[in-house]
Order: sequence, then structure tokens, then C-alpha cells
Amino acid sequence: MNYRKLGRTGFEVSEIGHGLWGMGGWTGSDDQQSLASLQLSADLGCTFFDTAWAYGEGHSDALAGKVAAANPGKRIYIASKVPPKNGRWPASRHDPYSDVFPREHVLKYADRIRQAIGTDRIDLLQFHVWDDSWINEREFGATVEELKNREIILAFGLSLNRWEPQNGIAAIRTGLVDCVQVIYNIFDQAPEDELLPVCRELNIGVIARVPLDEGSLGGKLTLETRFPEGDWRASYFGKENLSKTVARVEKLKNIMPQRMSLPEMAFRFILSNPDVSTTIPGMRKPAHVKQNLAYSDSGPLPADLLAELRKHRWDRKPKVWAA
Repeated sequence: MNYRKLGRTGFEVSEIGHGLWGMGGWTGSDDQQSLASLQLSADLGCTFFDTAWAYGEGHSDALAGKVAAANPGKRIYIASKVPPKNGRWPASRHDPYSDVFPREHVLKYADRIRQAIGTDRIDLLQFHVWDDSWINEREFGATVEELKNREIILAFGLSLNRWEPQNGIAAIRTGLVDCVQVIYNIFDQAPEDELLPVCRELNIGVIARVPLDEGSLGGKLTLETRFPEGDWRASYFGKENLSKTVARVEKLKNIMPQRMSLPEMAFRFILSNPDVSTTIPGMRKPAHVKQNLAYSDSGPLPADLLAELRKHRWDRKPKVWAA
């Protein structure tokens, strides 16, 4: 496993972290399997675990806390997120800041997250949605400063809306934000345009989420794939997106080098970018942990393959089914 700095936080994090979203209630989730996967990650050198209160109402926070408690000799970083008070994903400039992250709401969930994890201080606390129209709200800056001054958190970050990577740059420039979490993968290359250069300039940590496009870049999705009702992927890979995604994945398979899998190509594409601090695949099964974490040792992709992958950029606009 290779390690990178999470921007100015100074955290030395594994360049492949572990995302816990699927452990909070997705179809087929099993706590014993989840804990086994988390422990294997820690055993293989993973030091960064990303969770959120919304992943099962604190359930995934508690799982992350258990793996940290089981490994007292290792420096494990846990990042969590405060849910929007109004329950709306993604954020909108039409939502008043006071309806989304008022001080009392943020502090309440920071306490709940600390209790679930079993810690006095959260390594990284993020707002789970964001809109840059809120940057001048005095309560925003005052709340972040209070969280740090009271040592409730070590660092503060934002999870940016899907397919809106530029909607966070103004917040970064306030000086309040230590890192951002953004969708970045072979299809979603837009963060390279504006967001990543600003993060490089200001030494802001970058967490690349959705490295496999919610699973499509795992290479097993077909036109017949269906997810159970209630599983978020049933909406994401619905009729508006499934056929388009499958077609694009098939084109990627046509340029895949021999002896390289599609997931390997996807992870190494992300890790070829030095602006990325860590990427956080969801891994509920130990087999996936072993496979994905090994890609860290393979190094960046060849320049000619990277150039070819640039042609597979897919710029999309936010949709209700993708929120």
C-alpha cells in the first residue's frame, strides 16, 4: 500500500481507502462480513475509512469505530458526515443555509457521530451536501471554527454534489475547508477542469469517491441487471442510465490491455493523478478488499493509455435519479 498526504491536514492516508456506504443498509449487507472486510483492510495497510451518519443512522459509523478499537496500535483515520437537516440530496441554492446546517443541528450530529464511533474527536467531519451560495453565511464559518476550537474535530470537509465539482471552489477559498470529497473516475473527469487545480494550489485534500461509477466499472453490469426495490442502485441504474452506461463500459473493455481488468484500469486511472489523496471504494466482501487494495502497488497507468481514457469522459448534469 502506498500513502499520500490528505492536503494540509497532514494525515498520512492510504491512497485506497474504504467506503462504508454499502454497509449501512444496502441489499445483502451483513455486519459480520462487513467487519471482516474492514479488518482485512486494516491488515493490508488501509488507514482511511469514510462513513456518514446517513449510512444507516449511525450504523456505519459504529462499524468504523469497531475496526478502530480493534486496532489500537494503528493510526486509523475515520471521516464522517453530517446529514442535511432538510433531508434533501443534492443541495440546492434555493435551500436556505439555516434549513440545512444550522449550528444546533451540526453540533447534535457531531455528538451522535462521536458516540457511534466511540471517540472524543472526529478526524474529519464533512457536510454531506453543499452549495457555494452559502459561503457568506456567518453561521457557516462560526460553526466550523467552533468545531475545531472545541476540539470536536481535527479537520473539516465538504462532500460535493454529484456532477457539480465546481460547486465547492468558493467554499475552499474561504480558508475553512481542509478537504473535499468529489466523484472522480474514468467517466467523471470534470474535477480536473477547475476543482483539482484549486486544491493543488491551496493544499486541499481530495477524496475521490465512486471510483467504479457505483459498480459499472466493475465490468459485470448488463442490460438485464436489476437491483431490488429499496436498493439505491435500482434508481441509479434505471431506464434512463442503464443502457447508456453498459454501452460506454463495453467501449472501455475494447481498449483494455491484456492481463488488466476493468477495475484495475479504473483504480489506476484515479491513482495516476497526484492531486488525489485517496479513493474510497465500497467493499463489503473480503475478496473485494484484497483485490482493490492490491491496485495501489501497480503504479500509474502508461501515458498512452491515460490519453486514450481521456476520450471516454462523460459529462453529465445532475438528475433526480442520481442524487
